[in-house]
Amino acid sequence: MKYRTFGRLGWKVSEIGFGAWAIGGSWGTQRDDESVAALNKALDLGCNFIDTAQGYGNGKSEKIISQVLKERKGEQRVYVATKFPPANGAWPPSPYDSIEERYGEAYLRDRLERSLRDLATDCIDIVQLHTWTRAWNKQPTALEALRKFQKEGKIRGIGISTPEHDQNSLIDLMRGGWLDSVQVIYNIFEQEPAAEFLPAAEESKVGVIVRVPFDESALTGKLTNSTRWEEGDFRNNYFAGDRLERTVKRVAKVKETIGNAEKDLATTALKFALKPKSVSTVIPGIRNVRQAEMNIGVSDAQPISDELEGKLRAHNWRRAFWYAGK
Repeated sequence: MKYRTFGRLGWKVSEIGFGAWAIGGSWGTQRDDESVAALNKALDLGCNFIDTAQGYGNGKSEKIISQVLKERKGEQRVYVATKFPPANGAWPPSPYDSIEERYGEAYLRDRLERSLRDLATDCIDIVQLHTWTRAWNKQPTALEALRKFQKEGKIRGIGISTPEHDQNSLIDLMRGGWLDSVQVIYNIFEQEPAAEFLPAAEESKVGVIVRVPFDESALTGKLTNSTRWEEGDFRNNYFAGDRLERTVKRVAKVKETIGNAEKDLATTALKFALKPKSVSTVIPGIRNVRQAEMNIGVSDAQPISDELEGKLRAHNWRRAFWYAGK
């Protein structure tokens, strides 16, 4: 496993982290024993960064992580990042929403105490707001509240997970010194962050967590036009309507570009996400031992070549507000 510096916080984090959404739910049937085994295998292989959220199974993901870390009895330093959702309302927040109503200080403190309890810790490495709107950039009172919690010693780092339709909304906050970390979608299909977002993070010494390196499983290369998911699986919405068919066609073209230059599409996808030097860690979703071994093993392989990365840039796919479904 290779390690990278996590922005101004200076931590040495594994360049492949553990994305813990699936172990909380929303991705089909998931047994707790599989989740525990996957986490242990990832940590055994050198992973030391886990990303979760209160919304992943209403605290379930946090609790499983806490259980595993407790059983390992502090044998290694593991950094855990979690996310707080906004109070009930539109997702992503409307530009007309009040930040005090969606992320009020009392609400955030309640959320903080909940995660401290579920993660069984007295200080959380990174607390991220799970979504955002640029309408709040001029008066980011929620970030002021998180800074207060940071001064109290209950948070080490403050971050935001980008609203997928407007990821660049965090650039001003990074440059203004508000954030220690950002979580961003960056993959073969979603390359917009390379224009300004990633350079701004590097200039501002902000840690960068890359999510969705596989485009919600599309870039694993396993999907076909006949792929179906269980009821309640997030991907039923993500690939609604004609999206699955369109995605399969796009993926086939990506595979043609890769040819024999890399082992497989999934490996290439992770290497592509790791390529920018501003990236601190990439967090593929991991739900079993096999995925832990395959994903984390990519760190030990040679990086993607400049030539192949250049060719893959042609597959940038401008999909606008894809996450809303059809």
